[in-house]
Amino acid sequence: MTLDPGTIPPHALRRVIETALEEDAPWGDVTSETLIPADATATATLAAREPGVLSGGGVFVAVMHAVDPTIDAIVHVPDGSRFAAGDVLATVSGPARAVLRAERVALNLAQRMSGVATATAQYVAAVSGTSARIVDTRKTTPGLRALERYAVRCGGGHNHRSSLSDAVLAKDNHLAVLLAGGIGIGDAVRAARERIGHTVHLEVEVDRIDQIEPVVAAGVDTIMLDNFTPSELEAGIALVAGRALVEASGGVSLDTVAAIAATGVDVISVGALTHSARALDLGLDIDVDVARADAGAAPTEG
Repeated sequence: MTLDPGTIPPHALRRVIETALEEDAPWGDVTSETLIPADATATATLAAREPGVLSGGGVFVAVMHAVDPTIDAIVHVPDGSRFAAGDVLATVSGPARAVLRAERVALNLAQRMSGVATATAQYVAAVSGTSARIVDTRKTTPGLRALERYAVRCGGGHNHRSSLSDAVLAKDNHLAVLLAGGIGIGDAVRAARERIGHTVHLEVEVDRIDQIEPVVAAGVDTIMLDNFTPSELEAGIALVAGRALVEASGGVSLDTVAAIAATGVDVISVGALTHSARALDLGLDIDVDVARADAGAAPTEG
């Protein structure tokens, strides 16, 4: 089956690219405008320095076109595909100044997104053969959530709620405020269920076995078991008895995720997919045989 990660909302992508380009060259690229002749052209390849899973090929192209629509950019590897070190992922050609100006932003985003996709793919592979779904969290880079959520999908994972506006998710701090006001967890959940629309998902996080029954009995859609051991997860799943989806969170790593999945949980949320993913090593190498000799083109690292 071919992976289909969907798309990035166009308005979100446009906002990220505009902000990043303004940050990187608020008054133009002084170096290229000083050293590179205006009529110089160049061809460059996006190459993998290490193996991974690609995400952000279209973003890479979009950055190039945002700088100069005349740049010819072709992605050779679809998002969600695995690649090896040395593989050529994309090719661009056009005005040398424009390619150099777009280079850093295009690489930063593609490297970040591919790092998230690669990390996600590792978690997905670790739970293969179970019914557990690997999902992200809101622990994303501010401003890059839409891109990082897309990257998670490229890695074979799934998305949790996108924002605070999407679902009711009562976590430990919400419950602490309620309990301080003398409101029991079961009563709070029932009151929430009465207030929200029938299409709004209701989830509650618990960190003790004794909290499970009041929450499930009150009518949640999903119960999040936070920092439960595998044996505690199994006991919790038995108590839920199919009355709600069961999500495991907390203490999830590549070393622990298989054991968590084996308990039979429906969902495993992993903040590390986005908050700890390492940017993948990709490089943009300019072909000096194609670039005009007097343009002084060479691979850049800045």
